[in-house]
Amino acid sequence: MASLFRERTLGLGYSRRDSFSSSSSTAAPTASSISTSSATSRFNPAASTASLSSLPSPFGDLTSTLSDSDLRATSYEIFLSANRSSSSRPLNYISNSSHGNSPTGAASANGNSSATLQRSLTSTAASKMKKALGMRSSSYKQSTDLSNSTSKGKVKKPVSVGELMRMHMGISEAEDLRIRRGLLRVSASQVGRRSESMILPLELLQQFKSSDFTDPDEYEVWQKRNLRMLEAGLLLHPYVPVERDNVAAQRLSHIINAALDRPIETGRNNESMQVLRTTVLALANRSSDVATFESFHWADGSPLNLCLYKMLLEACFDINDETSIVEEVDELMELIKKTWGTLGINQMLHNLCFTWVLFNRYVSTGQTENDLLFAADSQLNEVAKDATMTKDPMYSKVLSSTLTAILGWAEKRLLAYHETFDSENIDSLQSIVSIGVSSAKILVEDISNEYRRRRKNEADVVLGRIDTYIRSSLRTAFAQKMEMADMKRRSSRNQQNPLPVLAILAKDASELATKEKHMFSPVLKRWHPLAAGISVATLHTCYGNELKQFISGITELTPDAVQILRAADKLEKDLVQIAVEDSVDSDDGGKAIIREMPPYEAEGAMANLVKAWLKTRIDRLKEWIERSLQQELWNPRANQEACGSSAIEVLKIIDETLDAFFDLPIPMHPALLPDLVTGLDKCLQYYATKAKYGCGSRTTYFPQLPMLTRCTVGSKFQWKKKEKPVSTSQRRNPQIATVNGDGSSSLLQLCVRINSLHKIRSEVDAIEKRILTLLRNSESAHVEDFSNGLAKKFQLTPTACIEAVQQLSEGLAYKIIFSDMNHLLLNSLYVDDPSSHRIEPVLQELERHLTVVADTINERVRTRIIADMMRASFDGFLVVLLAGGPGRAFSLQDSQVIEADFKSLKDLFWANGDGLPDDVINKFSTTVRDVLPLFRTDTERLIELYKRSNSEANGSSSKLRLPLPPTSGGWSSSDPNTLLRVLCHRNDETASKFLKKTYNLPKKLQ
Repeated sequence: MASLFRERTLGLGYSRRDSFSSSSSTAAPTASSISTSSATSRFNPAASTASLSSLPSPFGDLTSTLSDSDLRATSYEIFLSANRSSSSRPLNYISNSSHGNSPTGAASANGNSSATLQRSLTSTAASKMKKALGMRSSSYKQSTDLSNSTSKGKVKKPVSVGELMRMHMGISEAEDLRIRRGLLRVSASQVGRRSESMILPLELLQQFKSSDFTDPDEYEVWQKRNLRMLEAGLLLHPYVPVERDNVAAQRLSHIINAALDRPIETGRNNESMQVLRTTVLALANRSSDVATFESFHWADGSPLNLCLYKMLLEACFDINDETSIVEEVDELMELIKKTWGTLGINQMLHNLCFTWVLFNRYVSTGQTENDLLFAADSQLNEVAKDATMTKDPMYSKVLSSTLTAILGWAEKRLLAYHETFDSENIDSLQSIVSIGVSSAKILVEDISNEYRRRRKNEADVVLGRIDTYIRSSLRTAFAQKMEMADMKRRSSRNQQNPLPVLAILAKDASELATKEKHMFSPVLKRWHPLAAGISVATLHTCYGNELKQFISGITELTPDAVQILRAADKLEKDLVQIAVEDSVDSDDGGKAIIREMPPYEAEGAMANLVKAWLKTRIDRLKEWIERSLQQELWNPRANQEACGSSAIEVLKIIDETLDAFFDLPIPMHPALLPDLVTGLDKCLQYYATKAKYGCGSRTTYFPQLPMLTRCTVGSKFQWKKKEKPVSTSQRRNPQIATVNGDGSSSLLQLCVRINSLHKIRSEVDAIEKRILTLLRNSESAHVEDFSNGLAKKFQLTPTACIEAVQQLSEGLAYKIIFSDMNHLLLNSLYVDDPSSHRIEPVLQELERHLTVVADTINERVRTRIIADMMRASFDGFLVVLLAGGPGRAFSLQDSQVIEADFKSLKDLFWANGDGLPDDVINKFSTTVRDVLPLFRTDTERLIELYKRSNSEANGSSSKLRLPLPPTSGGWSSSDPNTLLRVLCHRNDETASKFLKKTYNLPKKLQ
């Protein structure tokens, strides 16, 4: 160990003598010495660290009577003792006056001091330790405070490693000299003894008396500190637990308590000191280990040893820059490690303690120097290796408490890293995550080893922690957004609907996801490949919970509801996109993450609300149609188009419904449009059905044919009209308005109904075109939405309107002929004498009705109505001829009258070419033209034709009686029933006898 006493040349123009020079003796320092000591106090760590916000020590609590300055002073004494006693040569004390008066004396003193302690600072190479820890290398910084201390004189810089340690420990030169002197005295009497074989507080108490201190109070404080250190090391935190009945322990406790009240006299030959020494040695000599050399245990009990060692490690930090480790840390650490024997420290405890010191310094200095965090993380890797190599319960206890403290601090920030980190300090996130994850892994391994369990998969621990950090932080951030939303909701209580806050929340959640993706996920992805996916899945769940509550509480579609659902749909698409992009390289392609994101079904919820809105509209429209038709007067003067006001209004409501639908701010107009069109189509179909209801039809007004009779000239024709049956639908709906006495609508009302239905039918095409225009103008429409034209068409309404118009047209025509003109046609025409009761009155009345129809009915359906009236008039004409009853009898000569009247009837509808076309007239007059020739056929020929047609129809033999042919209603010159009816109305004796003989028909109605 001769190298420890080898002197090195000092740089920067200073000599080693300058670093310890003083102009007075140690017994009575001069003003110069006091000035130097005062200046040195500027570097007192106690003052420097007072403002630091350190974490609670994980090593355990010491007695409150020992302050940090007490621990720092004792640790410095151990440091000096360990390094000076490492040489086998005796220590010689050289006073400051000797240093200043003789170069030879200085050389002598240096020769007996540790060369390492006196190593020049400028000769130190770049720190290997800092490089290994990943810390930036920097030159030693001179404190700016020193340059401002001109009022106290020039302050010397630390020019050696020993001087650096003294200043960093906050030890004044006077204290340093006293410690060295005491150690020199101890070494003089115990040459060759190692530091761990000495009980340093006891040895120093024996070396100094009150006369060695200029201030009695200083001596008293010094003595109490050493006694309390003995109490802490031997009684409170001993290396080997002390039994309760241990006599030496009881005696030492009594001595210390008495000394604290009244200082004891110290000195080698003092009786009280001898008792103290005997007691202390008895306690310090106890050990559970088999030592290879004499050693005492007074500072190696936990946690005292760790607290003392922590003080030494903290001296490695630059007093001018609290966040920086000095470049001479390699030399300092070499000297510090020599205290391991006294403090009971080994490499594992050193690694653990140094990790804590680095980490605690990062925290206490405001978390600004990431180098400290990197270094702590690097040192933690060594701790991880150590943790797998030992089962020492004491080490495991310290390891657990230390890592728990580190993990607790880290997780406090990581569990809400959105609050902790921003763009300015994001660089520290990686190291904090690394420290947190590493601590968690080590703790899991340590617990597993302690209980001899199978160690968890390391990857599971890491993934689990990162997963927890992400989910917790996102939930916390989302909760903060919710609080802001609640504040807005409370501030808007007076408003009717504050629900748009959820739309704002969706936007905030999307911004959170974007921030997570670009700022945090790239860092966290180092430990978890699906970091971004987990984050968006968490946000998806958080917002989904709020959205679910919202959806369950809404019953109708409102603008606010649509805004919220659209915002939710956009948020979900953004989140899913991030999850998919983040899962490209995953083993399952991101299926696990996607399974965590059940669809919001915002579009589905929106669609359901829109469908409910549509149903409400359709139901209201249907109710309106029902109510409106009950109140409709069918007044032709209600408007210029002679339509019912209900028809105009229902078309207006449909337009308003379409506008309202396409004004909805929804993204699914094309998808829901078929539902709307179908509903409106059914409403118009319902209108058409109700509009024709109760107005009758052809069968309603067509008369019941009387029974067959033989005609009798001179008899009066008694027409028996078929009673109008009351249909089931009429009984169910008796509210349909009627005008005339028979319960049916008037001619004008029927015309207005027909016009109304024609109006609706003609407007359907316009509605369909308008729907396509609105769809094209909709933002939600796409090209493919126009391909399916059927979805935009009214399929029921056109058919319903056509059928209704057809029924109303026929009903109107047959009502005019068989009801309104009953007295002229059925009760007058050809009664008694055909030549006396011609068709002229009928034509006049029919023309009047035609004029009303032509003036009222829309020209596009006018032809259809007139054609039906012509058809009804032709049917009425045939009824008079073939089923006119016994009051009507026609001779062969009357056929000319009949044919002339029929021609007049046709001419009425032809109207000299301004009426119906010839082809239409010919089409509808086919039956009449086929039957009329029978009236100019002689009776024998008619009987022959009848027998032949009857036989052909029934397949009977001519010898048998001819069956009575049924009335089919389909008149024809070859129809037996038609031929029979012509015979029944033939004013001829031959015909009467044939009917009497064949069927025994009566001459009058029974």
